[in-house]
Amino acid sequence: MLGMGKRIIVQRRGRGSPTWRTPDHLHIAPAKYPLLDSSRTYKGIIHDLIHDPGRWTPLAEVELETGEVFYIPAVEGMYVGQVIEIGSQARIANGNILPLGAIPEGVQVANVEKTPGDGGRYARSSGTYAVVMGKSGDKVKVLLPSGKTVEVSAMARATIGVVAGGGRPEKPLLKAGAAYWKWSAKSHWWPRVRGLAMNPVSHPHGGGRHVGRPTTVSRNTPPGRKVGHIAARRTGRKKSK
Repeated sequence: MLGMGKRIIVQRRGRGSPTWRTPDHLHIAPAKYPLLDSSRTYKGIIHDLIHDPGRWTPLAEVELETGEVFYIPAVEGMYVGQVIEIGSQARIANGNILPLGAIPEGVQVANVEKTPGDGGRYARSSGTYAVVMGKSGDKVKVLLPSGKTVEVSAMARATIGVVAGGGRPEKPLLKAGAAYWKWSAKSHWWPRVRGLAMNPVSHPHGGGRHVGRPTTVSRNTPPGRKVGHIAARRTGRKKSK
């Protein structure tokens, strides 16, 4: 009787076993702004700066004057005991949280909300920042770290400053063991073997020196065949203008 073969790695990962799941105990808390009355200006104190193994950015533990505690990505220059202001009337100072509509053009900001109240979506990685580029009515143009410009609501909040932890990628890993522990905290699939280097039974790309078929696959391709460039808009090098 012929066997049915084994499931390839992408199928096994899809089952959601602990091997492929993010370890929850490594995450201190969600790092996002709380829902607050937009007409008020609040004061908060930085109680602690915490290392969060599940992310590459230190977290600032903030306690509001109301007693509410929340966590946000810390910005450079933030310190324990610092008093920050939150609201549209807050000063333009490092660590303060304001709506984008109240922030002057050219100011560097971090943890920018995509929609008002979502807690922060853009410029959250260590050493990154976005720049307020211009305002038009109730919209604000923001230059993201990727170089892309997005238009968000003037009521979307952001933190003044640059996310702490800059220069992290500049330190060499030196050995594979360092990369192992680096990625284990992120529950990242590492080391990742190329499909081309596998046997044909283990991967659709395996068994040769080149794939031999298009590497683009449809979004609704079944598991086991859904490998390569999934629903790719484009492949290859960009044409120079």
